[in-house]
Amino acid sequence: MELSNSTQSNEAQPAKQIFILAGQSNMSGRGGVDKHKQWDGVVPPESSADASKIFRLGPNLHWEAAREPLHQEIDSNRTCGVGPGMSFANALKERVGVVGLVPCAVAGTAIKDWARGTAAYEDMVRRVKAAAAHGGGEIKAVLWYQGEKDTFTEEDANSYKENTERLIVNLREDLDLPSLRVILVAIASGRGYLEKVRDIQKGIDLPNVVCVDAMGLPLQEDNLHLTTEAHVQLGRMLADAYLTHFLT
Repeated sequence: MELSNSTQSNEAQPAKQIFILAGQSNMSGRGGVDKHKQWDGVVPPESSADASKIFRLGPNLHWEAAREPLHQEIDSNRTCGVGPGMSFANALKERVGVVGLVPCAVAGTAIKDWARGTAAYEDMVRRVKAAAAHGGGEIKAVLWYQGEKDTFTEEDANSYKENTERLIVNLREDLDLPSLRVILVAIASGRGYLEKVRDIQKGIDLPNVVCVDAMGLPLQEDNLHLTTEAHVQLGRMLADAYLTHFLT
């Protein structure tokens, strides 16, 4: 059967270094999306496609050449734009080889929406297992950018540490990867309990977990979502964290 240029058969797949992208809308990408929910279509060179080196697991659980918007049809019913994933992969590819991205982020989710048994969590596990099975490769790390929703109430902020640590433990168990690496992003925006959630994110003390701080990156007019330029910068920060702490 003939396949399109953007989708390859499993037999043709190169071995990949697989990275899971999960969290809220700042992971799925809102760079270039305006207040009318329209994406401007601008893709910076740092986020450009590379059909030989960067792939994504699409909504049909097959590998395809990755391009922005990386979470299109995955963070469904949302307008996605530029996120950190492509600049991360471009910054990494010369050091690690072929990169496979598994987009799993869901806009508007609190950490409790990622508990074992929830739709977001189970879909993430299903997609990651499919990524490893379809075309092969090694799952290298989770990139996690989430927490804005948990800054709204004291109750959610107070339970953030326990719920985040439980998520990491559950994911390692369910993927049978007890040393799975996790790069957390300390959020750059939120409501009244922003600093409490940020302090928790920066203080998570589990093996093979590191944090990069998004505070200070440029925000859009809504004071919630990162700009395109900020997403590019965050992707590089995530790549630097991976190369510094985890590349062996």
